[in-house]
Amino acid sequence: MTKEQLVQEAIIARKQTYSPYSKFGVGAALLMKDGKVIHGANIENASYGLSNCAERSALFQAYSLGYRKDDIVMMAITGDTLNPISPCGACRQVMNELLPKNTPIYLSNLTGKIKETSLKELLPYSFDEIEHHEDKL
Repeated sequence: MTKEQLVQEAIIARKQTYSPYSKFGVGAALLMKDGKVIHGANIENASYGLSNCAERSALFQAYSLGYRKDDIVMMAITGDTLNPISPCGACRQVMNELLPKNTPIYLSNLTGKIKETSLKELLPYSFDEIEHHEDKL
């Protein structure tokens, strides 16, 4: 699957958004090693802190289905933005822990602009994974 095809999957995922408050739909798609594509959309709540972003929805769905970080090939995220969309800080930290460090991440918009990025570029000073913390106890 090409990055353009995965971006199209993110656009399809975006159609499942529940965003009555912000009116800002976001879609994410994960390509798995077995060829499956997992979708995620942002789901809002009147209590904003209980909302979930598309990136986390896709990753939590993948993990709920039994996949783990080594099963993920690439990720695409899209929204109705002028330039390619950018994940929020919470999503960047979750992505940092749940994606392989070398995962290609494609940020896009609905007009076809695509920016390839990496976890290191998105979150250069991230928290270490849990096993690194255990070593310090």
